[in-house]
Amino acid sequence: MAGKIAIGSDHGGFKLKQFLSKELGKMKYRVYDAGTDSSEACDYPQMGFECALRVSQKKDPRGILICRTGIGMAVIGNKLPGVRAGVCANPAEAVSAREHNDINLLVFAADKIAPKDALKTLKAWLKTPALKGRHSRRVRLIKDYEKKVFKKS
Repeated sequence: MAGKIAIGSDHGGFKLKQFLSKELGKMKYRVYDAGTDSSEACDYPQMGFECALRVSQKKDPRGILICRTGIGMAVIGNKLPGVRAGVCANPAEAVSAREHNDINLLVFAADKIAPKDALKTLKAWLKTPALKGRHSRRVRLIKDYEKKVFKKS
C-alpha cells in the first residue's frame, strides 16, 4: 500500500473526484471518500469539512478536495487546525506548495483543470517532500499560531 488519503468534492467536482479516486487506487492508495456520491447539487462545506477533519485528526496524512473553483474547498479546509490547503493548477504549483508550505490538502478547481492535468499535478504533489530550512521554520510558525488559537498541544 502506498498510503492513505482522503478525498471529497461537491457536485461540481464529482467527475474529477471519481477519476482521481480510481487512479489513486491503481497507485495502491487506500482512499477514504468523503462524498459527494453524485453530480446532484449539494453544499460543499459538508464534504470539505469531513475530508479536512480526517487530515486534521491525522486519520489520513493527506487529502484532496475538489469544487468548481477550488476556493470554497480551500476556505473550509484551512479552517481546521493542522490543515494547510492550497489550490494548485499544475505540477509546478503543487511542487512549490509542498516544498514551501508543506500543504497536506490539495485542492482542485474542476472547471479549470483537465483530468489528465489534475493527475499530473497530483502525482507531483504526492512525490514532493517539504523543504527544510527557512521553509520548515515558516510552517513551524503556522503550527505555533494554531496552537495558540486552538489550544492544541
